[in-house]
Amino acid sequence: MSVRSYKREVDPMGRVMALAGSVLSCTLLLTVAHGLQLSSLHQQSVTPTQQISQASAVSSGQTGSQPSGSIFGTVLDQGGAVAVRAQVRLTRPDQPHAQQVSSGDNGQFVFGNLAPGSFQLTVTAPGFETKIFSGVLQSGKTFLVPEMVLKVTPAATTVQVGLTAEEVAQIQLKQQEKQRVLGIVPNSYVSYVPDAAPLTAKQKFQLAWRSVSDPVTMLGVGALAGIQQATSDYGGLGQEAGGYGKRFSSAYATLVTRSFISDAVLASLFKQDPRYFYQGTAATGSRLEHALSHAIMRKGDNGRWQPNYSGIIGSFANAGLSSLYYPESDRSGGLVVQNALVGIAGRAVGGIFQEFVLRKFTSHANSQAANQP
Repeated sequence: MSVRSYKREVDPMGRVMALAGSVLSCTLLLTVAHGLQLSSLHQQSVTPTQQISQASAVSSGQTGSQPSGSIFGTVLDQGGAVAVRAQVRLTRPDQPHAQQVSSGDNGQFVFGNLAPGSFQLTVTAPGFETKIFSGVLQSGKTFLVPEMVLKVTPAATTVQVGLTAEEVAQIQLKQQEKQRVLGIVPNSYVSYVPDAAPLTAKQKFQLAWRSVSDPVTMLGVGALAGIQQATSDYGGLGQEAGGYGKRFSSAYATLVTRSFISDAVLASLFKQDPRYFYQGTAATGSRLEHALSHAIMRKGDNGRWQPNYSGIIGSFANAGLSSLYYPESDRSGGLVVQNALVGIAGRAVGGIFQEFVLRKFTSHANSQAANQP
């Protein structure tokens, strides 16, 4: 059996057309691949601001209202280093609730999808002063906030300057010395400050001296001597000018003795306060009890109420000494006791007047309670 061979003829034009088709296909493939590469590179090179703009554009397209915007910024410290995790608070006048974010590792922060309008940023971080920035966000725009530079909080040194108890007492004492009934009669032995600072021994002597050396006090003693002269009391002192002078001297010596013995010497020895402490705010019965107890009770320098040793002992000492200022015919043991009891009862009566009457007529009474150090 013989083998036959056949020869296939090829058309030259067909070969050219096939070659041209192959070249065109390769060109299209290369074009598509290049386009995809450019698109990828473009996406990689988009900045954070452009990303925010794209997000805003998408958001505005979805909402269909005014295009939303964004706020972008960076927080730094004074040295130029980024402030990581600084708290950035966004407040809007038309929104009741604030938004808050933390700055990232690069110190940047962003608020997106925001309606246009004014805003305020408050940046805080431990150890730094608070930074505030205000601006207006335009529709569909990104607001680039200038660099928020935080300053280090300066170290504060607190120095407490206080007054000693003696200095406070001196201030209160000066105020008491201005107190006068009807603006005339001294009324310095009453405190309208319930927790007034205790007086030192020196201040107790100072208060006693100011009381007995006051010109109005001397006028009162002169009036008392005149009444005694007119009623012929202590007849052994005589009449006329000589008698009046003796009565004045005896009455004034009695006043000085009572003030210094009871309210200065013994008050210092027993550490008691010679002043009357106005109560004023309690019920009437409580205030009356407080006023009457002034005869037998005194506040100690330790702030506690205690028996009035200085006042009671002082009343008997004063009665005994003052009897020496009058004629021998007017001296007796019974009279000394009587005068001592009258002096104690007088403290109770004086307490009632202080608590219920004299406050209304005493000048500078209100200022003493209000102007305390």
